[in-house]
Amino acid sequence: MSSSTEPGQSGTASASDGSHLARNLSNRHLQLIAIGGAIGTGLFMGSGKTISLAGPSILLVYAIIGIMLFFVMRALGEVLLSNLEYRSFADFAGDLLGPWAKYFTGWTYWLCWIVTGVADVVAVAGYVAFWFPELPLWIPALGLILVLLVLNLPSVRNFGEIEFWFALIKIIAISALIITGMIMLLNHFQLPDGTPARVGNLWEHGGFFPNGFGGFVAGFQIAVFAFVGIELVGTAAAETENPHRNLPKAINSIPIRIVLFYLGALFVIMTVTPWDKISPDTSPFVAMFSLAGLAIAAHVVNFVVLTSAASSANSGIYSTSRMIFGLASSGDAPKGLSHLNRRRVPVNALFFSCVFLLSGVVLLYAGQSVMEAFTLMTTISALLFIFVWSMILASYIQYRRKRAALHAASNFKMPGGIPAAIMVYIFFAFVLWALAQKPDTAVALIYTPLWFVFLGISYLFVRRRKIAAGIKE
Repeated sequence: MSSSTEPGQSGTASASDGSHLARNLSNRHLQLIAIGGAIGTGLFMGSGKTISLAGPSILLVYAIIGIMLFFVMRALGEVLLSNLEYRSFADFAGDLLGPWAKYFTGWTYWLCWIVTGVADVVAVAGYVAFWFPELPLWIPALGLILVLLVLNLPSVRNFGEIEFWFALIKIIAISALIITGMIMLLNHFQLPDGTPARVGNLWEHGGFFPNGFGGFVAGFQIAVFAFVGIELVGTAAAETENPHRNLPKAINSIPIRIVLFYLGALFVIMTVTPWDKISPDTSPFVAMFSLAGLAIAAHVVNFVVLTSAASSANSGIYSTSRMIFGLASSGDAPKGLSHLNRRRVPVNALFFSCVFLLSGVVLLYAGQSVMEAFTLMTTISALLFIFVWSMILASYIQYRRKRAALHAASNFKMPGGIPAAIMVYIFFAFVLWALAQKPDTAVALIYTPLWFVFLGISYLFVRRRKIAAGIKE
């Protein structure tokens, strides 16, 4: 890692050093980036499917996942703040676990967001078609990529502003749903078939676990993917003002956001409409607003999910460009990708990632068979996120062993320490087992190792080239 301080020592980049990213993200940017990362499009469009699988126990599913990933985020926060020369978790993985870890973590994270970004480009085209069915799909897809590229080029503050407003739209939509649902619950609203809204709907329709343990496990198969991107705040830390103050605030508020936005929304949905009357094929947000008499409910929710998908694509462009910049700075990617413009934005890395996002435009016309393969790839991407989260925990464990003095001096220690990290690893093993129970996700488990075989082979070539060039790892 290229650094002006020794590994393990706290430091901060000089503002005048043109080789460093600029710390131009304010506290409000980081807080909303954390919210945007914690609230996925799946909450709006996929929660009907998760409810149909797990019933009311989906509340417990989301709570468990949220608790486990909070520990991951606290581990990430403690290690990042131990050395402000770390630009991302790939940097501290390389420092604490070895050069191979930075290479594997950085490129895996890049692939995660490229595949997710391609999915978002396809999704945005579909959402625009809701209003303009005659418009060729390639126009909104290409338009999204160009707009996000142009907005991200001037400065990192632009990214922060875009995410701020995108996240605000999510917050307003979910808050409106919760308030609407609570009013309906308190007024004993009745469905068209006469079923009243009441808290008892959580256990009066087959119990809290209506589909048994199998249904409870099936909820994890989908719900875990809704949290993809929660670690984005760690990528943004290198460009954040006063990270010692702002990063802990963003991470510590994650449990509150999960309780409010995930559990709060699902609670009112299932108390107003019993779980067995919720369609798995439509958004329960549309159904709730429609019941409340909002005639344009479908248009409102379509707008929200469109901005949510655009927000995710924006996060993908940002995070992949910063990860590639870090890899290029240490010789693990072509050197030209480490170039910063005068505003210290990695422009070449931005263009590099956007080129790969263009494959989403191609997929729009590729046919059903390719879309099935694409669904497989998005599942693989989610599995790779679990790998990235695991590398964060592995780095934390090594940090505790190698940097005991820094841990002792930390003001942001991970609660539970190493035993908590081991507990999260056990949970990840459970999730992998759960994914193996379903044919389409089990196939993804078979194909995912191919990526690591490819990385292993490419790393040998990169390492040989770095040794020949005299680049110190």
